[in-house]
Amino acid sequence: MTRNLVVGLPTILICLLLQAFFLGIVLRHYARWKLKPKKLGDVALLSTVMLVVLMGNFAQMSIWAMLFRLLGEFKDFETALYFSGITFATLGYGDIILSERWRLLSALEAANGILMFGASTAALTGMIIEIIRSHAARHGKSNDTA
Repeated sequence: MTRNLVVGLPTILICLLLQAFFLGIVLRHYARWKLKPKKLGDVALLSTVMLVVLMGNFAQMSIWAMLFRLLGEFKDFETALYFSGITFATLGYGDIILSERWRLLSALEAANGILMFGASTAALTGMIIEIIRSHAARHGKSNDTA
């Protein structure tokens, strides 16, 4: 168990920093949009946010997949990435599993993934609420109706 924590916790830390980086990009983009809204701004903004967040999540899945390859758990990156993706998204099909020696890493990755999807969802939800409020304000409605 200790070995899994020594290997898994730094990987989680790397993923947390990466998530913060990608959310920082998204929030800066949103702040710029807020200052100068454009005609198709809402659609473009939300599409960009979702794309950047997905890229961040994919990068994190790739980091876990590289770790699994380095540990010798999978023969090829494609299989490692498949396992990482279903684990990060907490689907856990069970068709592929880690060896007994490293199986706790899958639980750590799942915890990491659900946290990252939660952070991404929270940021996206906050932006959507702000967009609804700004539309309501432009149309003379109270911000409390959003």
